[in-house]
Amino acid sequence: MAELKEADAAQLHQEDVDIKRGDGDQAAEQPAKSEAAADSDAKPSTTTIERHISIHTKLEGLEMLVELSGAGRKSCPLCPEEKFKACYSHKLRRHLQNLHWKVYVEFEGQRMCICHLPCRNLKPSLSGDQASGRHVAHYHCVVCSVTIARKTDMVSHLKRHVNKGETEASYSGSSDTTFEEPAPSGQAYEIMKELGTNVQLLPNHTTPQKSDTYFNRKMKTNRQLVFCSLAVLAEERNPLECLDAFGATGIMGLQWAKHLRNAVKVTITDISDTCVKMIKENCELNNIRVDGCSRGPRGPDVAGSEAKGVPIATVEVAKMDANVIMHLRPFDYIHLDPYGTAVNYLDAAFRNVRNLGIISVTSTDTGSLYSKSPNVTLRHYGCHIVRTEYYKELAARMVIATVARAAARCNKGIEVLLAVALEHFVLVVVRVLRGPTQADESAKKLRKLVHCQWCEERVFLKLGNMVDDTLPCNCHGSLPGKTAVQLGPLWCGGLFNTGFLRRMLSAAVQHSMDDIQPLVKTLICESECTTLKSLVHGASALTNQVECGVVIKTLQSGDESGPADQSGKRKTGEESGNVVKKLKSDASLEHPPFYYSIHRHSIRGMNMPKLNKFLQYLTEAGFRVSRTHFDPTGVRTDATLEQFKSVLTKYSVPTYSTATQTSVTTEKTV
Repeated sequence: MAELKEADAAQLHQEDVDIKRGDGDQAAEQPAKSEAAADSDAKPSTTTIERHISIHTKLEGLEMLVELSGAGRKSCPLCPEEKFKACYSHKLRRHLQNLHWKVYVEFEGQRMCICHLPCRNLKPSLSGDQASGRHVAHYHCVVCSVTIARKTDMVSHLKRHVNKGETEASYSGSSDTTFEEPAPSGQAYEIMKELGTNVQLLPNHTTPQKSDTYFNRKMKTNRQLVFCSLAVLAEERNPLECLDAFGATGIMGLQWAKHLRNAVKVTITDISDTCVKMIKENCELNNIRVDGCSRGPRGPDVAGSEAKGVPIATVEVAKMDANVIMHLRPFDYIHLDPYGTAVNYLDAAFRNVRNLGIISVTSTDTGSLYSKSPNVTLRHYGCHIVRTEYYKELAARMVIATVARAAARCNKGIEVLLAVALEHFVLVVVRVLRGPTQADESAKKLRKLVHCQWCEERVFLKLGNMVDDTLPCNCHGSLPGKTAVQLGPLWCGGLFNTGFLRRMLSAAVQHSMDDIQPLVKTLICESECTTLKSLVHGASALTNQVECGVVIKTLQSGDESGPADQSGKRKTGEESGNVVKKLKSDASLEHPPFYYSIHRHSIRGMNMPKLNKFLQYLTEAGFRVSRTHFDPTGVRTDATLEQFKSVLTKYSVPTYSTATQTSVTTEKTV
């Protein structure tokens, strides 16, 4: 009996221990659940929406919704029973592939298949009864789970998500694709490399209306031309204070600092907080130190002591309006590349630019420049233009005229170093010459252009108030009414400086810019109005350059060139007067204005010669001739339109004669 009592007591003790142990486990589980709930409250998850069954990465995932290996009839998981009745596995597999999988919409590796389930409201019938209507096929958005019927509408809907930066899926669950690491702002960055410089781009970098950090890949030629012009100026004097007034991603200023190093002191500004943050991140990406403090002594010793040998260059990044910083600080090189026209920033740029400095202006408002919106052209540039065969050169001369007027208001003149007009932009690079005399000389080169709307002959009006019949064509006498219109005022001077272009070609070769070397060679031939291709871009090309009475020496021989030569100061006394006289005597050697299109003036029923042959015929006739970058079929020559047509007619062959000669040769061979 005692043994039984001891056994019962031991059993009761064991039951008490188990009960206590169970209570302890429940108490331990309760705080864990509360902590998890607290964590979930503190860190709310954005992936609260379950992924719809119509969204998959592979076809196998769609087929796994149904056990196709089993026997018997099976229903489609994306179609109601009344639309697609249950069938065998082989027929259901074809149905999933041909109906649902083939019409998918893809977004970041996720494929949204078409769904026929009653996820949307019934489409009302013709009588207006919704109950007797039918369900509409639709797609489920991978980002916001909204249902959209049309495939094109879903593509547009996804583009709006990209423009807003909403590129992450909002559903929960594992994904087969690897997304890029999200940025601090919650958006995935894209790394792009150009000219050895890495920049981070937002997903909506191609939409300037939606994104502050706009980046255009088609402007690579523009960026390289601007870089070469700055490299030429850095050879004349250094260090240079240069400004990239509209940074965006900061790629242009970073290229300056990364390749020219201590020769330049780069300042990148932008008015947007997003752009300034992006520029600083791109500086860290390229191992460039950011100097965002207030302007102080920025000598090379101070920069070197702060850098400690780790960063390769130093860039100042400032959040400031372009007009404000150009009024506050002087610069040697200023680049203006706003979205659209740059006329609102020209006054501030010329107000504080240093003497013999360079201003480059990029205009992307091609609608007003290329005569598509004449009212906008008159409002922005104060010029009246019409659509002509030489509309690109007309746009370049119109921008230069606006730049010259802005410089004259600040008692400064300009010398045009480069003018390029391509499909997407018009680039003008000018050197600033301080003084009212230089301003008057530049203002005298703003003239009206008389243009014949019938034959497209054109000529600049002479200085003075007297208007005469200056057009050499006879259209106004042979045709009733008035055929000529006045365009402008436009810049009537030269568009290129040959010495500057040759040094730009040397800089392009030095920095391995193979893309723009053919363009620069064409510009050199166009500036000299010649077809010769023998261009020197070695050390012999880096010679002294005379521009508007200013002697500019390069830094190729440091012993011979002193600090006065490096700074590009003007020559004084008799030597300067002799240079000016020499420039006046060589004024006839400037390239002729405008060009003629060989296709525009071809004769009907005649086979015109090849373009290179025609250039040779014009040269043999005693005219200066060259090709032009403005138009691949254009010919720049000092011949009049009548002389141009006479040479073209002389060497053109009738179409029927060539056909007869071909048939005769065929008969002889037979």
